[in-house]
Amino acid sequence: MIVTRFAPSPTGRLHLGHAYSAIRAHDLARSGGGQFLLRIEDIDGTRSRTEHVETIMADLAWLGLAWDGPVVFQSARLALYQGALDRLREERLLFPCFCTRAEIAEAMSAPHGPANVYPGTCRGVDAAARMNEPHCWRLDMAAAVARTGTLDWTDRGETIVAVPEQQGDVVLARKDAPASYHLAVTIDDAAQGVTDVVRGRDLFEATHIHRLLQALLDLPTPRYHHHDLLTGPDGERLAKRHGAPTLAALRESGMDGLALADDLRRGQLPNGAFHT
Repeated sequence: MIVTRFAPSPTGRLHLGHAYSAIRAHDLARSGGGQFLLRIEDIDGTRSRTEHVETIMADLAWLGLAWDGPVVFQSARLALYQGALDRLREERLLFPCFCTRAEIAEAMSAPHGPANVYPGTCRGVDAAARMNEPHCWRLDMAAAVARTGTLDWTDRGETIVAVPEQQGDVVLARKDAPASYHLAVTIDDAAQGVTDVVRGRDLFEATHIHRLLQALLDLPTPRYHHHDLLTGPDGERLAKRHGAPTLAALRESGMDGLALADDLRRGQLPNGAFHT
């Protein structure tokens, strides 16, 4: 049975790009008589808002998208993330990092330094005397890749070879949150039995990390479907920070949500203002 999910963060209101992704995930599940799940990724306690959760549910209902089972909240699953972190620490695959963003940016800008990749400053450092300082936990990428060997996944029917080492020692537990996106989403998809992950191609690179974590934690690998993004007239992808129109605003304007959903399925967008 196909199981898909829509997993927004309640840090703002949904826009047309969210609607497009949710519709694709919903329709894939329904086409195979499967389940469509709703997960709220509210692990960022400083930015998540209850009112946004209520708006997300209202927007999905307006689009005619019904989810199966109870809504799952990441904030109620912290013990699962902690268990995974404990396991990786015990296997010596994590190390604490005390670097500030400014220190990392300075190291990355140094001559002959790694481009856009954490330079490994804290790897191998004796941190026992510093554990009372703010720190995140990073994956020792070299050790992790040596442990798993070559990995791949299926993306829209194509086999993709994972190259997580290109992203360096990624953060799995932030200084200000008990788990990173990479860790939480990988564990949640497995725990919920998600068979098919439908999401925008902006998250394609993250899948290299997720495939590695699946191997390290003995988790199943779902099929992936990274779709094109909706963009504005300026070519920028629709996003909160770019002022994309929210579904709530369209809903409040009197637009027909079911008609909008059908238009998105056909690749048509309101007033031709946006394109894929």
